[in-house]
Amino acid sequence: MTIQGYPDPGEGLRLHLNENTGGCSPRVLEAIRSVQTADVSTYPSYPVLVRACAAHFDVDPDWVLLTNGLDEGILMTAVGHIARTRTFDAETIIPLPAFDPYPNSTAAVGATAVRVPPRADYSFQTEDVIRAITPRTRLIFLNTPNNPTGQLIAIADLRRIAEAAPHAIVLVDEAYIEFGGDTFLPDLVRYPHVLVGRTFSKAYGLAGMRVGILMGQPQSLDAVRAVTLPFNINGVAMAATLAALEDREFLPRYAAQVAESRTRLYSACRSLGLPFWESAANFVLVRVGDAVPMFVDALAARRVHVRDRSKDPTTPGCIRITAGMLDHTDAAIEALESVVAGRYSR
Repeated sequence: MTIQGYPDPGEGLRLHLNENTGGCSPRVLEAIRSVQTADVSTYPSYPVLVRACAAHFDVDPDWVLLTNGLDEGILMTAVGHIARTRTFDAETIIPLPAFDPYPNSTAAVGATAVRVPPRADYSFQTEDVIRAITPRTRLIFLNTPNNPTGQLIAIADLRRIAEAAPHAIVLVDEAYIEFGGDTFLPDLVRYPHVLVGRTFSKAYGLAGMRVGILMGQPQSLDAVRAVTLPFNINGVAMAATLAALEDREFLPRYAAQVAESRTRLYSACRSLGLPFWESAANFVLVRVGDAVPMFVDALAARRVHVRDRSKDPTTPGCIRITAGMLDHTDAAIEALESVVAGRYSR
């Protein structure tokens, strides 16, 4: 039997799904405890949260669409701009390696995924993406920082791609931008066919609440709005998100921990002789060799759960380790050292 979602890895440090290892702001928990009966028994009303998000991200409220996690925003962008328009020969462009919802959403709307192979060093393949653009291109997925490599796309390169495909929607997925890099949000006024996606799952520690956001000019966003379900964010999640936005000290404090955790992981990998890629996100991609499943199992036996990326042919021999709170990172490093010293023994 196939069970929905990812299996529970069991007890230990969850460093496999890029979650906030320190949890959410205490204000979020206070807000959840203060939820009233009507917040649960009636359908939610979104204007207050939409305006709060618009103010936080410095965009017009008409440029905001709340989504059930950014995953829904990705899928509904494909539905709104490909399936809804009945563009049967549509193509999407997906630079590799890529977040699974990009090809999944492409398949869901019957489009063809044009996959752009990665470079050896995983630096962004701007020229190859531009060469892949054709009159059939309807949607381009751009993830910065990239999951799973943590590599950034320069703002200048995002502009070049947007300018090369004025007939397509360019979706800039900034799920991890709070941990490093520049946002494309200030450029949205110049590019009516670009949408920027954000999530409250990562930096804000609200993965269990499932709240994302798409931002862009109405002429592109309204097609997505037209196919998005009307009550997609629940009342408890709304209260949690409002509280997360109000706590202006939480995010920079956690981002600083992530930055230091990445530095410690780099140092440990150098000492252990493990190749890695410096990251602008809250994780580090590490190459451990051919025996990745054994390596992952050995870490799990030490109560540290990491992501096996070796099943993706674009990241052979690799694992991805979440960089979060410093004490969690130190525990992960201790486990890494033990596994390498023991040649992956349990």
